[in-house]
This record gives sequence, structure tokens and C-alpha cells, in this order.
Amino acid sequence: QKFRKSGGSAMEDLAAAILLIIVWFGLRSGNQDVLKPKPNPLSSSTNEKQLPVVVTEWRNSREHPSSLELYGSSEANRDVSVKAKTAGLVVSLPIKVGQTVSPGQVICKQDIDARQAVLDQANALLKTRELEYKAAETLVQKGFSSETQAATAKAALDGAVASVKQAEIELDNVNIRAPFGGIFERKLAEIGDYISPGQACGLIVDLDPLLIVIELTESQVKKVNIGDKAIIDLATGEKVDGEIKVIDSRANASTRTFRTEIIVPNKNKSLKAGVSATVKINTGVVKAINIPSSILSLNNFGELGIRYVDNDNVVRFAITQTIDETSEGAWVTGLPDQIQIITQGQDYVAVGAKVKNSDNPGSP
Repeated sequence: QKFRKSGGSAMEDLAAAILLIIVWFGLRSGNQDVLKPKPNPLSSSTNEKQLPVVVTEWRNSREHPSSLELYGSSEANRDVSVKAKTAGLVVSLPIKVGQTVSPGQVICKQDIDARQAVLDQANALLKTRELEYKAAETLVQKGFSSETQAATAKAALDGAVASVKQAEIELDNVNIRAPFGGIFERKLAEIGDYISPGQACGLIVDLDPLLIVIELTESQVKKVNIGDKAIIDLATGEKVDGEIKVIDSRANASTRTFRTEIIVPNKNKSLKAGVSATVKINTGVVKAINIPSSILSLNNFGELGIRYVDNDNVVRFAITQTIDETSEGAWVTGLPDQIQIITQGQDYVAVGAKVKNSDNPGSP
């Protein structure tokens, strides 16, 4: 009885196994499409869910003032080393360093030496020539002398007058004067020094107006004109207004830039020369788009710009030029009038990649 039960169970298991084998082979030899996976109707949406996600905003262009921001430094309007016209010892320095001087004011005085004696001698000779000329005229009027003798006396008188004038000039040359108003910046001679003609006694600097000097590139020079206004921030803390007065017509051979001078009134001489300056020059109004400064990035060529998405949600890169920066962000040119900029996630997507926009409000 036990054997019959176990044998029957084994036979049943064997039959079931044979049946499964027959079914398996039958399926393989039949329609192979039965074993193929059916297409997933959600596959497209699944792929879309795997796309990188970015946040975008539509931005429109607006008219905005365009300006150039440049860097330069302040310079004196003019400076000159005041030099001696005659030889002699320096006997006086009446002006202190840093003191303001007027045009013609004496800054150094040399020893008179024999110059006064030469002038006295010339004056004495002049008186003699005047008497001789008067006598000659009297003789001519009375008929005792010819016109030639009177002319000779007149020539001698004119020579004496010239000698007096020359002696007066030479005597005054011991007073070395300021050629223009300014500041006595530096003394270049001391009392007791013997200076010859052409040797400097002191340095005069004219700071009114003050010059702000900048260099314009070849692309910038066409945007700037003489008479344009400029706003200058000096490193010493002053903020002043100026006007462009000079733009060189020839570029520097080494730098290919054009020296440009901006004049700034400086009546009280409070502004100093040699100070670094940041210069802002308005160049008109252009169409620009305001964007967050944080989204600006570099492409593979080191060019500055932004990433945006086109109508197919493909990432693109546009090269931009920043014309102004405010608390609202950066104003840039180089973009279409309407553009969908990427505001979040731009650092994680490559140009040319398709993305999913999680905050796409549609057309502007």
C-alpha cells in the first residue's frame, strides 16, 4: 500500500514536468512575439522625467543708458622747473614749499653783484648822450652844424637808451619768478648755491584745473567725443565731475590706446595729482536686458555670457557685454529682444542639451 502511494506521487510529478517541457518548447517554436516585452506607453514621459531640470525666466530688452568705466589717474595741468636766466649766488628763497604763488612772484633771488653798478654807468652815459643830442640840435637850428652831426648824436643817444634797458633787464634777472600761478612744489636750490643760466631753482605745479588721464582702446575711442561729461571717483574719496577736453588723434605705438584728458575744476587746490581714478563716461542709450549678475559664466573660449533655452528647451549660450551694474543686476547687450534665461541650474547643464523647464510660464 505504501509503495503504491509513493509510486503514484512520483508518477504525477514526472508527468507535470514533462508537460511543462512540452509547453516551453511549443512556445519557442511558435510565435516569438509572445516573449517580446510590450512597448511601455509611459516610456516618453519616463525619459522626460530623466531630463535635467532648470528654472527659467522670460526677459525683455529695454532702453538703458550706456557707459564706459575706465581707470586712470590725476595729473597736474602743468608743471615746470623755474630756471635762472643769469649766473649768480642764491641769496634768498622767499617762498616756502607748498605755498601758493601768483604769476610773476619771486621764488628765488640771486646776488645783484655788479649789475647795479653796470646800470648806474649806463644811466650816466645816457645823460651825457642826451646833452650831446640837445647841443647838436641847437647847432643845427642856428646853422652852425650839419644834419649829419645831429643824426650821429641821435644814434649815440639811442644806443645809450638800449644799454640802460639791457642793464635793467640783467639786474631784474636775479629775481627768478613764477611763470604762472600754482604751488611751489619743490625747491631745487639752496641759499649759497651758485647757479648758472638754465639751472633750476624750484618746481611750480598748476593744479587748476586738474587733469584726469585715461587710455581709450580702439573700440572705445569711437564712442567718446570731446565735450562729453564724465563722473570721476578718486581713490582719496572725492567724487567729481569733469569734461573731456583732449583725445589724442594718434594711438600709442606700444599699447594701441589713445590718451584722453578730462579736466576737473580745482579752484581751492584740494584735489591732488597722482591719485588713482575710476571714470564713468555716458555714451548714449542702447537696448539692453537686465539679468542677475550671478548667472554670468564663461564658455570654453573664455567668453563671458549666459545660458538660455530656445523654443525646443535646448540649452544655448549667448556672449554678452555688460554696460552697467546696479542693485537690480547687470545690464547686458548681445541678446535678442526677448529671451528665456536660465536662472537656476545653469551650472549643471551643457550647451546643446535638452532640459526640462520646471518654471516655464510660456511665451512672454
